[in-house]
Amino acid sequence: MKEKQPWLVRPETIRLLWIVFIAILAITVLADFFVVYHSYFGVDGTFGFGAWYGFVSCVVLVVFSKALGAVLKRRDDYYD
Repeated sequence: MKEKQPWLVRPETIRLLWIVFIAILAITVLADFFVVYHSYFGVDGTFGFGAWYGFVSCVVLVVFSKALGAVLKRRDDYYD
């Protein structure tokens, strides 16, 4: 008898989670129409600032961590 997969790794659950997360992100960005911003720097008052700023920040952190990992990398037998 085939063992049932855990709910989080089933393809239909993964597809549902993607749909739910994309819907939440879209609702969050669309809610930006109903918020009045008092920006300090000008750019922080643009539409969807939190979404694109968070995405760019995440990309920068990933690229920086990959570069730092390449710099700090050691051979597998370094401590032998």
